[in-house]
Amino acid sequence: MIVRDATPDDAQAIAAIYGHDAVHGTGTFEEAAPTAAEMVSRLTAVQARGMPWVVAEDDNGRVLGFAYAAPYRPRAAYRYTAEDSVYVAPDAQGRGVGRAVLQRIVDECEALGLRQLVAVIGDSANEGSAALHRALGFQPVGALPDAGFKHGRWLDVVLMQKALNGGSQTPPEGPGIPL
Repeated sequence: MIVRDATPDDAQAIAAIYGHDAVHGTGTFEEAAPTAAEMVSRLTAVQARGMPWVVAEDDNGRVLGFAYAAPYRPRAAYRYTAEDSVYVAPDAQGRGVGRAVLQRIVDECEALGLRQLVAVIGDSANEGSAALHRALGFQPVGALPDAGFKHGRWLDVVLMQKALNGGSQTPPEGPGIPL
């Protein structure tokens, strides 16, 4: 497996992986599968800000999963905080794909000088995502009970956070994320 920067050529595979969770899962509160064209738009918007979007692929070039970091919120005071997203193809789960792509996102966010990385995990029963984030040093910081309604039931949102580059111990350097 290799982890590399995503390109628009990966959009079909990214849309298939994400679309499966949008339609069948609870990791995202999006309910309809976006098109490949929509995923190209999202990918290019993230990368245009200098933020990372990566894919993991197997030896045959098949995309197994992806992750990216985007601004946490659009206000200037959040410019040193990003939110990560991680999705893995159903048949590739449990094989280290999520860990590989998320570790790359953590490393790239640190290289950008960011100070906090936030995970907004859909569904408190999504133990796989919570365990992945815990394994990479994220700490639980809260939950929003019953914040979304999907598949006929209310779903919580779990918030986890990882300090980068010393977190709040020193003032940030550089401009942060362009908002």
